[in-house]
Amino acid sequence: MSNQSRLISKVLSPAVRLWVRSQLEHVDDLQLSIEAGDRQILSGSIKQVSVSARNAVYRGLHLSQVSIVGEQICTNFTQVLRGKPFRLTQAFPIVGDVLLYEADVNASLQGPLLAQGVIEFLLTLLQADGEQDDALTRQTPQEIHLQDPQVALGDGQVTLAATLLSASGQPTAVVIRTGLRLSDGNKLHLDRPHWLPHAKARQGMPLRDLDGFAFDLGADVSLQTLSLEPGQLRCQGQIMVTPEGE
Repeated sequence: MSNQSRLISKVLSPAVRLWVRSQLEHVDDLQLSIEAGDRQILSGSIKQVSVSARNAVYRGLHLSQVSIVGEQICTNFTQVLRGKPFRLTQAFPIVGDVLLYEADVNASLQGPLLAQGVIEFLLTLLQADGEQDDALTRQTPQEIHLQDPQVALGDGQVTLAATLLSASGQPTAVVIRTGLRLSDGNKLHLDRPHWLPHAKARQGMPLRDLDGFAFDLGADVSLQTLSLEPGQLRCQGQIMVTPEGE
């Protein structure tokens, strides 16, 4: 066995694997591959890390399949050799492919991260529509609770049904069906959205004023594709990973 392979297999790979697992609430079948030379590793640089996993849970987000690659990663490897935990020292991009099934999306809706995002999304639509309950739309997302959210993924469309509970406990039922399209890698647009009377309805009221309405995913995100098929959602693209504390 070469010095390079011993350095990776005995020190670096276990440290990186432990760090990846520490970022996840759950993961099955975690596969890790590292490409780097001795001099690179000792200077704290890793040429490339490839990670694949099944059934990963990250900050409450359930992901059935994940495959990502990061390059030119800067680490504290000299400290790792002295028994310190592995950590990143600079931000770097990762490119990858993520697959979510409908059950993953609905499980993720039970977590605070996606639930809060859905509340903000629905409040934005209600405010933009201008014909909804003013008392509700004047409240902040933190004052509103999401009740019984359900998502159905169709061919090029997503249907979201939920009840928004105001601070006083007043319920507002919302059902929307819309297509989604990307622009500039980080803007997600509604495509022909409709309010529906119920989640199984075939037709609803077109929201023409909200057609094309955009949500900014942030400067750290650059998606190449986002595809909706019956029962599943797949994303391919790039995202910046930032060291903790930055």
